[in-house]
Amino acid sequence: MNPITRLNPPTLPNAADMGYSQISIVAPGRMAYVSGQVAWRPGGEPVPAGLVEQMQLVAANAKAALDAVGASPQHIVVARLYVVDLTPERLEALMPAFLATFEGAQPCVTGVGVAALAAPDLQVEMELVVRLPD
Repeated sequence: MNPITRLNPPTLPNAADMGYSQISIVAPGRMAYVSGQVAWRPGGEPVPAGLVEQMQLVAANAKAALDAVGASPQHIVVARLYVVDLTPERLEALMPAFLATFEGAQPCVTGVGVAALAAPDLQVEMELVVRLPD
């Protein structure tokens, strides 16, 4: 049994064409809530200056968190993306790296424009809700 059912009902815009789902139905089971991942590295190396490079590192950190709990992108229920100074152009620039995080899965997605994140050099942050595999 698949622990997550994805829906894009005809009464809502078809989010599948954009790479996510309007609704995710989760079977009972253990859940993991992954704190917002940013472009920080375990060794403390500098944060990349570019938005796309930061999104790639955020995605890598999110995948490391999934690995740590024995999950894969297919187990993501919801991904929330926080972007400093969100504009259509900035969103378009980071979407390929953001969607690559999911490896074809289409979780529910929320994008939020923010004035700032935890440090002045951070431009993007992603938090996840994950239904752990049985």
